[in-house]
Amino acid sequence: MNSDLNQDRDLVVGLDAGGTRTRAVLAGLDDGRTRGEGTAGPGNALTVPGPELADHLAEALAQAVPEPLRGRVAAVAGGFAGTGHQRQGADEPGRVRARTALSGALARLGFTATTVEVHSDIETTFATAPGHPADGLVLVAGTGAVAARIAARAPTATSGGDGWLLGDDGSGFWIGRAAVRSALRAADGRGAPTVLARAVGRELGLPPGVLPPEAYGVTDTAAWSAVLRTAYRAHLLPAVMDRPPVRLADHAPLVVRAAEEKDAVAGEILREAARRLTETVTALAPRPGEPLVVTGGLLAPHGPLLTPLTERLAHLALTVTPVSDGSPGAVALARLAHRTPR
Repeated sequence: MNSDLNQDRDLVVGLDAGGTRTRAVLAGLDDGRTRGEGTAGPGNALTVPGPELADHLAEALAQAVPEPLRGRVAAVAGGFAGTGHQRQGADEPGRVRARTALSGALARLGFTATTVEVHSDIETTFATAPGHPADGLVLVAGTGAVAARIAARAPTATSGGDGWLLGDDGSGFWIGRAAVRSALRAADGRGAPTVLARAVGRELGLPPGVLPPEAYGVTDTAAWSAVLRTAYRAHLLPAVMDRPPVRLADHAPLVVRAAEEKDAVAGEILREAARRLTETVTALAPRPGEPLVVTGGLLAPHGPLLTPLTERLAHLALTVTPVSDGSPGAVALARLAHRTPR
């Protein structure tokens, strides 16, 4: 190996650590071209326990960067859900937890990068847009939901992002919770019949005998007896309570599929989710023509809420750019950090 370590360090790593998965990308320092990729479990810095978060980061990094190349990595940048932005200071709880887990994972695998940076997922998402802009708006809508105004590559104001208990309106969690609530309301008579009742029950492993008929919510004649409705609720509630609350987000795809099948209840859930995400963006006082970068399972290219959100925002004349995830932005920030004098 060349004794000049800086000369040998010609690679960078970008990490996108979200509520559902962690993705690592190895890229060239000079050209940003992808050389390797890896994925692992959730990477939310506030909801994933520290040791587990470190394990997920290590797993993704090990897949993306073969051991012989780890000494050539000059910089690592990670965007973490649940992490505050850089202007909130290094002692922001999410940033502390993310940095601790990332440092531990890098040390475990033998990385000796000269620059290691922790960002919020909104920072890396915004940096993913073509040309890696420095100013504009970003909206992340996956398991959670948050929007931010970005100036000089850092948030100056945020909207939403208050977590599953207090906010994240329009997110995957919000949609999944709405699916279960709609199923319960259908079962006790407060809500309209919906195919979500059967879909949610099946996904939670309820006994087939308590589920509504297959035609329930499809035709007006499909009967679901009072006895079975009571049994359904008696099984559904414990099944939900036995899992971490954030797992309600698992039911969001059921709503998308039901809406595609013209289920009225599911369609209304998605319309309301789009309305709430629109509200999250408009709270930041968008200016005509400025970029809005969007991502997350609901808004990435071909995401189910991308079109309705874009339509609701059309009067603001924003330049809406959907991106798949924040890992390219993390790579861009790692390259920038290594080249920027400190």
